[in-house]
Amino acid sequence: MRSNALERSRKPRQGRELLCEHLFRPLAHVVVLALLPLRVPPPAVVLAAAAAGLGGAVELARGHLVAAALLIQLKTVLDNADGQLARLSGRVTALGRYLDSECDLLVDAALFAALGCYAGSPGAALVGFVVLTAVLSLNFNLERLARGTPAAASEGLSGLAAGLARAYAVLYGWQDRLVERLVERRLRDASDEARRAYHDPTTVTVLANLGMSTQLAAFGTCVALGRRAAFTWVALSELALVLLLALRRELVIRVAHVAEESA
Repeated sequence: MRSNALERSRKPRQGRELLCEHLFRPLAHVVVLALLPLRVPPPAVVLAAAAAGLGGAVELARGHLVAAALLIQLKTVLDNADGQLARLSGRVTALGRYLDSECDLLVDAALFAALGCYAGSPGAALVGFVVLTAVLSLNFNLERLARGTPAAASEGLSGLAAGLARAYAVLYGWQDRLVERLVERRLRDASDEARRAYHDPTTVTVLANLGMSTQLAAFGTCVALGRRAAFTWVALSELALVLLLALRRELVIRVAHVAEESA
């Protein structure tokens, strides 16, 4: 029954984040099974995850590296638990979706601010934050476009959910639109075969493994080891990997185009 519940709580995705699938999702599922009978609302778990992440930022700024690393991983477990809880309990809402996205951004900003404070390198921390945000945005949007899923709609929302949707539009909406426009421009007048080739499984899978769970695991590891600016270099290497994937995509779609012309 537990494995069936774990499968039902899975979010539809084309690419699987291995560290998340084999470590954080199972750990989060234990939390979900404890919370389900208590009817804990998923947004409360989102806020608990944010509190753990912000606590990690505070401990990092104070130089308590192991405590910071552990709190960051607790944040990841809870961050996985809120979505699983929402899907298993049938309480998936726009409020939870927008709250989760904005809390993630807040925690990331706090962690990099704390890293800049601890390491005495605010510039490197800012670069790391910007690059990480860009990689996560590409990860989310390219996987979404590969599934053919439209951007989140905000029509019909009211109250706090509407306010969070407006904040999402400011913080994330422009990123979603930018990636959509770049992809659509590249695939303008492309055939269905070329479109499928562009959204190839290898690219989607590699990007999936640059997801939030893996990123925070890497960040926490760098923190625990006392490697002050190491994660900024990790993020920059991920950006280089994304650029290589973009070049690979160009080769894939060109091969598909040549194959169509010669057919």
